[in-house]
Amino acid sequence: MATNTIDDGEIALENNDKTEESTSPPKDECNVALSDTPFHLLESRWTFWYTHRPTTFRNSSVNYDSCLKKLGSFGSIEQFWCYYDHMKFPSELPLYSDVHLFKENLKPMWEEEGNRLGGKWILRLKKGLSTRLWELLVLALIGEQFNVGKEICGIVCSIRPQEDLISIWTKTANNQVITQRIKETMKKVLNLPLECPLEYKTHNDSLRDNCSYRNTDRVR
Repeated sequence: MATNTIDDGEIALENNDKTEESTSPPKDECNVALSDTPFHLLESRWTFWYTHRPTTFRNSSVNYDSCLKKLGSFGSIEQFWCYYDHMKFPSELPLYSDVHLFKENLKPMWEEEGNRLGGKWILRLKKGLSTRLWELLVLALIGEQFNVGKEICGIVCSIRPQEDLISIWTKTANNQVITQRIKETMKKVLNLPLECPLEYKTHNDSLRDNCSYRNTDRVR
């Protein structure tokens, strides 16, 4: 759990006992490398975000935006590993934590201009499975394996008491051809059984009932 002396963003970062460095990613090292190393550029730039909301959050006046912490942005394979190697696995995070990977300059919020007309595919997981599947999904996303242009806004891994959840945020909820292609590709890259159920919920519905993972449409 976060304390008054530790920034929420640091909860998502791994503490390396082999060094005396900060728990933050070596940002200066990454920046220096820009001029010294031939980077392998990705097709898009991405940003890691982190939220940690204790159980009291839902009964308080705390704004969601104030809980959202930016961990860093990257546009190359080398920069990605610079951050990812210093991040904790989802299974190591406290309950009510969320790790987000979104297009740069796009916050993981329903009402954001680039998100508000979309929705998300949701996969519910037994505890212990999130780390492996999250990594597969992250690599598939930055590797452009979905092949749907700009129709994916980002992905989220949510740690909850009874289950973990992985979701893909789509740009346009009413584009059924694209949303179905994203669903099928998600099942393929995660090696899910054909009968594995996924759920879909539009961001308009989430805004209406102020809830991310209830009242969803279940699809096999």
